[in-house]
Amino acid sequence: MAKQKRNLLTQGMSGKIGGIVFRQKDGQTIISIAPEKKTKEPSEKQKKHQERFQKATIYAKKVMANLKKKAAYEEAAKEKKATVYTIAVADFLNSPDIQEVDLTGYTGEIDSEITIVAVDDFLVAGVHVEIYLMDGSLLEEGEAVEVAKNVWVYKATQNSQDLTGAKIIVSASDLPGNITKEDITL
Repeated sequence: MAKQKRNLLTQGMSGKIGGIVFRQKDGQTIISIAPEKKTKEPSEKQKKHQERFQKATIYAKKVMANLKKKAAYEEAAKEKKATVYTIAVADFLNSPDIQEVDLTGYTGEIDSEITIVAVDDFLVAGVHVEIYLMDGSLLEEGEAVEVAKNVWVYKATQNSQDLTGAKIIVSASDLPGNITKEDITL
């Protein structure tokens, strides 16, 4: 590695010419041989990430080609000062988040309520609730209804006298089909 001070030919140079690299450090031009690129096989984790990103770009291209889906993403794109394509890729890569499951209104009686707060970087498409008894048998299941932004309510359709050990599974989904689940045992 050569160091040059006040050489008019190399002063301020940076970059690569052929197999030689010029860079600046502390007012000096440093000249070195370009490093060899080592092509390393990606790890399994990297391959899975690349695959997932490829699926996200395919999803975004489908959104761009579908006028109805594209229109759904356009407002979010304007708000975030991004493109519809970028918002669709991000939506594919990010699953919904179930922030809260409030069981205080659920008594096991018909019309008692389970309140769920679920958010997504774009839109929560739906929230599904399943209620299993202690023995593992399904008591009931159905879709929650969005009553306010990101607030969903499920109304019970079956009576249950004994909820001890019952399991409630809440699933939130978004437009690309990502699903997040949360299990609560009573």
